[in-house]
Amino acid sequence: MKTHKENYLLPSFIVGFLVWLLATALFRIAGHHFFIVDDVYVMVVLYSILIPSLGFISTSVFNRFKLDNLKSIKSATLMVLPGMILDTICIQFFEKLFPNMPEIYSKTFGSWLMFAYAVVLICGLFRKNKQIKIEYSQPSFK
Repeated sequence: MKTHKENYLLPSFIVGFLVWLLATALFRIAGHHFFIVDDVYVMVVLYSILIPSLGFISTSVFNRFKLDNLKSIKSATLMVLPGMILDTICIQFFEKLFPNMPEIYSKTFGSWLMFAYAVVLICGLFRKNKQIKIEYSQPSFK
């Protein structure tokens, strides 16, 4: 029987898929309201939002399953995999999947997606193990 710590693979994949699904739906429905390529400040904010939000999501998964460094990298890889595969289709058929945004936005959208996936992978790669301190007391001989 697998221990709690070994059951992180499928949940990591599912979290990644759900994040992709939510983000894709958000961009399809309302992307034209906030993904404004011509406004540098808006784009800086959109890129900046990725770091804490995806850092929080990925770190939450790592902490939930008490993953060490190697398992955090595996988990991060599984989190980005569904989105990376499915976003190849989204970018290829950008004008059909995101009809509210001009096709010229597809390059910036692809760049933003690559940055998002890199953030998750970096969180897994540079995760620090939490050290558990165990204090030993010496028996006193009196």
